[in-house]
Amino acid sequence: MAPRGRRLSSISLEVLIFLNGWYSATYFLLELFVFMYKGLLLPYPTANLVLDVVMLFLYLGIEIIRLFFATKGNLCQRMMPLGISLAMTFPSAMMAFYYFLVQTYVLRLEAVMSAILLIFCGLELVLEVFTLATFNRYFCLSLGGSWVGGGGRVHGEASCYLLVSNLLSSCP
Repeated sequence: MAPRGRRLSSISLEVLIFLNGWYSATYFLLELFVFMYKGLLLPYPTANLVLDVVMLFLYLGIEIIRLFFATKGNLCQRMMPLGISLAMTFPSAMMAFYYFLVQTYVLRLEAVMSAILLIFCGLELVLEVFTLATFNRYFCLSLGGSWVGGGGRVHGEASCYLLVSNLLSSCP
């Protein structure tokens, strides 16, 4: 975590998370209406329709958790919640890809909406990696020349490596 007064949060990432939150809610509602349309007018197998709707609710849960951790990690300048969000981007993108190409009937509207969702996921992935790198770089630079580990004085990058390895080995 950065010391007081030093802001490392990414405003671009936060704006993108905010917009993606609203877009995800809109996507969920439109997708529900599209499934109702498909169920009524297309010869959609019932088992496939139920599977697609269940996956849509699963996507909503993953996306809410992912956006929460992304916001918390970015605003609190914490690497762990941002890393969790980064890891959860992949299941979210896979579900968007499923709705983009793999489901039983893909309407043009769904293809456009899912492509926009994949663009959001890709941009957030890039910005989360850059923000994590910024947090890590500042964390490592603030440690330069400090006492680390077995009583010796280590400088720069080596101190960051030793501190991170000591922290990871001491975690339960």
